[in-house]
Amino acid sequence: MNTVKLFSEAVEEVEYICEEKEDGKKNYKIRGIFMQADVKNRNGRIYPMEILEKEVAKYNKNFIQEKRAFGELGHPDGPTVNLERVSHMITSLTPDGKNFIGEAKIMSTPMGEIVKNLMDEGAKLGVSSRGMGSLDQKNGANYVRDDFYLATAADIVADPSA
Repeated sequence: MNTVKLFSEAVEEVEYICEEKEDGKKNYKIRGIFMQADVKNRNGRIYPMEILEKEVAKYNKNFIQEKRAFGELGHPDGPTVNLERVSHMITSLTPDGKNFIGEAKIMSTPMGEIVKNLMDEGAKLGVSSRGMGSLDQKNGANYVRDDFYLATAADIVADPSA
């Protein structure tokens, strides 16, 4: 019997983009690898490409295109995105080889303002995906099964793990 668990996978390297708008205000964005397929990560899990492709396509259609793809500052313990803790909106997630490159706009929410300040101060931040699913153990690794569900492509974290 397989039990469904909460998974979170982090990536350390994200690029900060800060663009000045005509009114003098700034647009803050982060961009980088949000998810990786067919690679054993630090948590000992492997996400098969066909499973990630299918789930990312669904996430793109149901969340990103509908402007409902939010992420939080920090890493909550459950799969639900808490709107009071939202710091950014994921605006794209596209495949690039075995990686999925994401971009997110930092929002003017209380948590988003904290992220902007951390960026301005030079803090090193990463992103961490959050999802639910079950695992198959093979060859010393845990393979994510096809019941995988992506809750958010990226939370912003200070201690990435992937």
